[in-house]
Amino acid sequence: MVKARSRKSDKVRVGIIGVGGIANGKHMPSLAKLPNVEMVAFCDIIEERAVEGAKKYGTPDAKVYTDYRELLERDDIDVVHVLTPNNLHSKMTVDALEAGKHVMCEKPMAKTYAEAKAMVDAARRTGKKLTIGYQNRYRADSTYLKKVVEAGELGEIYFAKALAIRRRAVPTWGVFLDEEKQGGGPLIDIGTHALDLTLWLMNNYEWESVMGSTFYKLGKRANEANAWGPWDPAKYTVEDSAFGFIRFTNGATVILESSWALNTLQVGEAICVLCGTEGGADFFDGLRINGSKFGQLYTTKVELGAGGVAYYEGKSVDPGYLEAKHWIEAVTEDKPLVVLPEQAATITQILEAIYTSARTGEPVYNPAVKGK
Repeated sequence: MVKARSRKSDKVRVGIIGVGGIANGKHMPSLAKLPNVEMVAFCDIIEERAVEGAKKYGTPDAKVYTDYRELLERDDIDVVHVLTPNNLHSKMTVDALEAGKHVMCEKPMAKTYAEAKAMVDAARRTGKKLTIGYQNRYRADSTYLKKVVEAGELGEIYFAKALAIRRRAVPTWGVFLDEEKQGGGPLIDIGTHALDLTLWLMNNYEWESVMGSTFYKLGKRANEANAWGPWDPAKYTVEDSAFGFIRFTNGATVILESSWALNTLQVGEAICVLCGTEGGADFFDGLRINGSKFGQLYTTKVELGAGGVAYYEGKSVDPGYLEAKHWIEAVTEDKPLVVLPEQAATITQILEAIYTSARTGEPVYNPAVKGK
C-alpha cells in the first residue's frame, strides 16, 4: 500500500519510463481516467517524447528526464510504469523495485527467463508489487469465460490452442524488427498475449516440455503487401512466424501459433480454443461455448453487451482502463494482483524454450520437473 507522506497531494504519484507507442496508446490515457492518480515524471531517451507526454498527461509541475535513474532517485514517486523495449525491462524494473517503487512492466516480462526471474526475486526481496501488462485478461469475454472455467462447466481442459495470427501486419516502426532489443518477432510480441490468456484460463503453469519452430520466410522479401507499409528486409532480423507445442505435467497440451506475415485467411489475435471433458470454448465468432446435452450437440454464443451488469465499472470497460484501475487498487488497497509476476515469468520461460527448440531442433524440458 502507498505510505502517507508529508505532501499536499494524497494521490498515487506515477513515473513513466518510455513514452512511446504503448505509453500513449494504453498506459497514460488509462491512468489519466483515474481520479486518484497523477503522472509527475516522464522519461524517454528521445526528450521530445517525454516533453509531449508531460504536456498532455502530466501535472503542471511534471518533470522530464532522459535518464531513468534520475527519475528513480525521487522519493515522492510511488509507482513506475516500465514501457521500454524488451531488453530493458528487467534492468529498469529491478532498479525501480530496489528504489522502493511499485512497478507495472509492459509485456513481455523480459527477453529471457533469467531476466524475468531476477524481476520476481527483486519484488520478493523488496516487498514491492510487480505486475505485467497482459490486458487481455480484462476483456469482457475473457473474464466471462474465466468464470465458466472456474465453475467447472468445461471440466478438465486437456487441449488448447493459443492463437496470434496476422496475415500481413508487420509493425515497421520502433524496434519491433530488432532481435537484439526485442528478443524476437511475433512470438514474443503477440504470441505472448495469446499464451498468457490461454494458461490463465486453464490455470495451468506446470509445463513439462516444449517443441518449437520459427520461420524467416516472408520477412526477407522486399515490397510485400503490409498493413503498415513495406518493411526493410535488411532490418528484419526476427522471425515472421513461430509455432510451439507445449506439454504439461498433467498431460494437457497447448499449441501456440503466432505470425506477423503468413499466407493464411484464418487470422485472430489474443484468442484461444479450449477443449475440456465437459465442454469447449473459443473466440472465433465472439465467445462460443459448445458441448453435449441430452444426447445432442449444442453451441451457445454468449452475448456480452457493453455496460452489462457483470462488467459495469462506472466509466469504461476498456481492458487498458480496467488493467490500470485494478493495478492502482492493488497498490492503494492491497488488493490481489490480477497478473502475478510468477505467471508472467513462466510465459517468458516457455517462449524462450520455443525459440531454443526451434534453433536446436530438439525438445526443451522444464528443469524444474524433468526427472520427477
